[in-house]
Amino acid sequence: MDIDSMRGGLIVSVQADEGLPMAVPEILAAVAETVALAHPAGLRASLPENIRAIKKAVSLPVIGIYKKSYSDSPVIITPTRADAREVIESGAEIIALDATFRPRPRGEAIADVLAFVRDNSDCLVMADIATFAEGMEAARMGFDWIGTTLSGYTEATTQHAQDDEPDYALIAALAGELPQEIRLIAEGRIWDPAQAVRAIQLGAFAVVVGTAITRPNLITRRFVQRLQQGKG
Repeated sequence: MDIDSMRGGLIVSVQADEGLPMAVPEILAAVAETVALAHPAGLRASLPENIRAIKKAVSLPVIGIYKKSYSDSPVIITPTRADAREVIESGAEIIALDATFRPRPRGEAIADVLAFVRDNSDCLVMADIATFAEGMEAARMGFDWIGTTLSGYTEATTQHAQDDEPDYALIAALAGELPQEIRLIAEGRIWDPAQAVRAIQLGAFAVVVGTAITRPNLITRRFVQRLQQGKG
C-alpha cells in the first residue's frame, strides 16, 4: 500500500445502516466498484462481511471498522479487541477505532485494543476522535492516523453537528500540532468538493466522504428538507 499516493485524496465511505435495502454485502461491493471507477484514494467500510465483499471487488485500500453497540458504552466503532480481530481477519489495510475519552464496553481500555491490533496484524491504525485533546492523546499513544470523524457525534461536541459544516477549527488545530509522521484525516459533514478542498488546505492528509456520495436515503432527505424549507 502506497500511503504517499493517498495524500490530498478522497476516501469514500461505503456504508449503509442496518435494515436498509442496500445493506447487503453484494450491493455494497457493487457500490464500491462503481465508486472506484472515479479513482478515489481509498474506501472506508463497516462490518467484516461487507469489508470482505468490497475487498474482492476492488483493489483500493480499505479503512475497516466494526460498528457494534454494547449496553454498557456509547462507543460503537470497533469497540473491543474481539471486534478488532474480526476487522483484521476481513482484510482491511487500516483499522479505525473510536479513540474518544468515553468509557468502552467491558471495561477495555483503548490502549488494550490498540496493542491488540499492533500485536496481531500489520494494519495501520486510525483514531476516530471528536476533540483536540483526544487527537493529541491518540498521537501520544502511537496511532498512525487521526480522523475528525466523531466531532459533532459525542455528548461534548453536539454543537458542531448543528453547523452542518466540517469542523474546520479542529482540523486546523490538529494540523498545526500533530507530529509530521501522523496522517490527519478530515471526516464528518463534508458535503461538497469545496469543503473537501478547504480541509486539505487546512492541513488534512486526506478526506473521508460518505453520506454525500453513498447514502441515497440521506441525500434524498436533504433535498426534500431544503425544498420544504423553500416553500416556507
